[in-house]
Amino acid sequence: MARFYELDIQPGLFGDVAVTRHWGRIGANGQSKQHWFAEDTGAAELAGKLLSQKLRRGYTSLVPSPI
Repeated sequence: MARFYELDIQPGLFGDVAVTRHWGRIGANGQSKQHWFAEDTGAAELAGKLLSQKLRRGYTSLVPSPI
Protein backbone atom coordinates (compact mmCIF):
# COMPACT_ATOMS: atom_id res chain seq x y z
CA MET A 1 0.00 0.00 0.00
CA ALA A 2 1.42 3.40 -0.95
CA ARG A 3 1.56 5.63 2.12
CA PHE A 4 3.21 8.89 3.12
CA TYR A 5 4.44 10.30 6.42
CA GLU A 6 5.53 13.91 6.99
CA LEU A 7 7.28 15.19 10.08
CA ASP A 8 7.91 18.89 10.75
CA ILE A 9 9.14 21.03 13.66
CA GLN A 10 7.62 24.52 13.74
CA PRO A 11 8.02 27.45 16.15
CA GLY A 12 4.90 28.80 17.84
CA LEU A 13 3.93 32.41 18.44
CA PHE A 14 4.74 32.44 22.15
CA GLY A 15 8.17 30.76 22.18
CA ASP A 16 6.81 27.22 22.17
CA VAL A 17 7.57 24.55 19.56
CA ALA A 18 5.27 22.14 17.72
CA VAL A 19 6.05 18.77 16.17
CA THR A 20 3.52 18.24 13.37
CA ARG A 21 2.87 14.77 11.93
CA HIS A 22 0.86 14.20 8.75
CA TRP A 23 0.23 10.69 7.39
CA GLY A 24 -2.05 8.64 5.17
CA ARG A 25 -2.41 7.02 1.77
CA ILE A 26 -0.89 8.71 -1.25
CA GLY A 27 -3.65 10.59 -3.07
CA ALA A 28 -5.78 11.06 0.06
CA ASN A 29 -5.90 13.96 2.53
CA GLY A 30 -4.60 11.88 5.43
CA GLN A 31 -4.57 12.80 9.12
CA SER A 32 -2.57 15.29 11.20
CA LYS A 33 -1.50 15.58 14.80
CA GLN A 34 0.48 18.24 16.69
CA HIS A 35 2.55 17.86 19.85
CA TRP A 36 3.43 21.12 21.63
CA PHE A 37 6.57 21.64 23.74
CA ALA A 38 7.87 24.55 25.80
CA GLU A 39 11.47 24.03 24.56
CA ASP A 40 13.28 22.83 21.43
CA THR A 41 14.89 19.85 23.16
CA GLY A 42 11.64 18.00 23.80
CA ALA A 43 10.49 18.58 20.24
CA ALA A 44 13.80 17.37 18.81
CA GLU A 45 13.74 14.23 20.96
CA LEU A 46 10.21 13.32 19.83
CA ALA A 47 11.00 14.05 16.17
CA GLY A 48 14.13 11.87 16.35
CA LYS A 49 12.20 9.05 17.99
CA LEU A 50 9.40 9.18 15.40
CA LEU A 51 11.87 9.40 12.50
CA SER A 52 13.86 6.36 13.61
CA GLN A 53 10.63 4.43 14.19
CA LYS A 54 9.35 5.16 10.68
CA LEU A 55 12.71 4.35 9.05
CA ARG A 56 12.70 0.95 10.81
CA ARG A 57 9.21 0.29 9.41
CA GLY A 58 10.37 0.82 5.83
CA TYR A 59 9.65 4.48 5.11
CA THR A 60 12.36 6.31 3.18
CA SER A 61 13.67 9.74 4.03
CA LEU A 62 13.16 12.25 1.23
CA VAL A 63 14.59 15.65 2.00
CA PRO A 64 13.92 18.36 -0.60
CA SER A 65 17.09 19.73 -2.15
CA PRO A 66 17.81 23.46 -1.65
CA ILE A 67 17.28 25.66 -4.69
